[in-house]
Amino acid sequence: MNHDPFSWGRPSDAVYGAYDQSIANPKMNTQQPIVTGTSVVCVKYNNGVVIAADTMASYGSLLRFNNVERLIPVGTNTVVGISGDISDMQHIETLIEELITENNYDNSYANSAEELKPSYVFEFLAAVMYNRRSKMNPLWNSVIVAGLEDGKPFARYVNLLGVTYSSPSLASGFGSYMAVPLLRKLVDRESDVAKIDRSTAENAVVECLKVLFYRDARSSKQYSLAVIDNDSGLQIKKDQKVENLSWSFAKGIRGYGTQKV
Repeated sequence: MNHDPFSWGRPSDAVYGAYDQSIANPKMNTQQPIVTGTSVVCVKYNNGVVIAADTMASYGSLLRFNNVERLIPVGTNTVVGISGDISDMQHIETLIEELITENNYDNSYANSAEELKPSYVFEFLAAVMYNRRSKMNPLWNSVIVAGLEDGKPFARYVNLLGVTYSSPSLASGFGSYMAVPLLRKLVDRESDVAKIDRSTAENAVVECLKVLFYRDARSSKQYSLAVIDNDSGLQIKKDQKVENLSWSFAKGIRGYGTQKV
């Protein structure tokens, strides 16, 4: 018997072998996100894609961290927008950096023939999300991959369960409830994409961000917006702010229960 005060009652290591510490310290998976980013909004137009996200990270209901970039450029024709847990987002960003590095080593980038395409990036992230979900240890994020592939706009979505889908207008977080209906008035199906120009798409996305700032308690009026265009390439506008705000409508809002007017 080991008579060390810190080991009383434990059989001797010399007889039974070292104690397996993993029994006393079981592996714990993340049960819920802690520091989170809210919506990502994306829409296709006739010559490219517009994607945007605010830069606020919330600790629960506390608006804790400013200037958190949730749009990740990949190469010259792809942007990944991520909402959900910030630490998991940073892990995804590391995986993307490793993917870019590996692709650079494997290919010579001759005439950009082997550059990462949006579909490559999306399939990689979809596999990662589904793999982690299958291990009961998901990455608590929703991911939108936007870009240009073979001259055509590309936008697809994957969530923490590995569920994927594509649409001409996409949003994650609270935006899936508030922004998608607004965008579908503009672009309801793929055939509508050809009717929308860049300025219309940008204005629609900015209007969605304004609505989300009004209605989503975890959002910020500061945002980043990326445009992937066939003619001008990838452009990211940072430190943008929602403008022309008016809270005059608030005085007409009444809560629940008995009201005295």
